[in-house]
Amino acid sequence: MNKTNLIDSMAADAGISKASAKKALESFLGNVEGSLKKGDRVSLVGFGSWSVSKRAAREGRNPQTGKTIKIAAKNVVKFKPGSDLQKSVN
Repeated sequence: MNKTNLIDSMAADAGISKASAKKALESFLGNVEGSLKKGDRVSLVGFGSWSVSKRAAREGRNPQTGKTIKIAAKNVVKFKPGSDLQKSVN
């Protein structure tokens, strides 16, 4: 499912226009992104939670040449599924 399909599904399920569903989805995504940028954790009980963790700088290897390269430190987003979501998939 892509973003367009999700908007169509949301609009049909909620009985709202596609434009309203798009605004709601974009608002949700923007708020999740904003919270993660601040370093906050976003939790939806039963669905899952998003958090940011720091990945340390490390050395890697170029697979073509075998030469050692430096990989910079960065923040990564992690998602942990909630129990209800996990049960529904299995």
